[in-house]
Amino acid sequence: MYFDAHCHIDTNHFDGDRLATLKRAKEAGVSQMVTVGCDIENAKRALGLAKTHAHVFSTAGIHPHEAGNSENDFDSALTEILKHPKCVAVGECGLDYFYDKSPRQRQREVFSKQIALARSINKPLVIHVRDAWEDCLQMLSTENARDAGGMIHCFSGEWEHAKRALDLGFMISIPGIVTFKKSGALPEVIPKIPDDRLLVETDSPFLAPSPHRGKRNEPAFVVHTLEKVAELRDRSVEEIATLTTTNAKRFYKINQSL
Repeated sequence: MYFDAHCHIDTNHFDGDRLATLKRAKEAGVSQMVTVGCDIENAKRALGLAKTHAHVFSTAGIHPHEAGNSENDFDSALTEILKHPKCVAVGECGLDYFYDKSPRQRQREVFSKQIALARSINKPLVIHVRDAWEDCLQMLSTENARDAGGMIHCFSGEWEHAKRALDLGFMISIPGIVTFKKSGALPEVIPKIPDDRLLVETDSPFLAPSPHRGKRNEPAFVVHTLEKVAELRDRSVEEIATLTTTNAKRFYKINQSL
């Protein structure tokens, strides 16, 4: 059984066939998934989906792209959503200096508030970082994000970045990028990640793995990412599936019997 640690199936990309998408995931062996909130309304929709489907969980956060549009008291709204037991993490939050869709100072302010929120409610962080590794890792360190725990979602950095995140006690989540011909440092990084820190994700509807590259991604495709991870770690698919599912349930504090 597989666990998709990060997807966005509550978004309008799936409005035409959301139930069929969930059915295909179950048929592919995806037992559970987490659909991720990137702003207040998105987080409400994600939680609504999680409430409707027992095997779906959600998060609530302000994505760095949305930081510039966020209200000053956004953390109060997030707190209300995060009170629900099926809302299992704070995020997607972090820093994105590649697109710079929000002013960098505002990104840092919004990120800082979410680190504090995660610590206060004892729920982990789901981190987005692009072209902002130094600032992101420094904030996680100085603002004691270790107290909450977290995952670097859609990891595509170098081993140095992974190691610093691991030193903070964080998880590393591997996306479909690992199946691309140009997968950066991932083939070197993945074998070094400790067994208990490894997750896999689709980031649906984005970054569909080979052989579906160029199509809309969906949770059923996580199996292709997992197969490549297993190959790189010289382990069986079954071993890596069990490992990453166990890790995801522990990380998100999901009852192991669910």
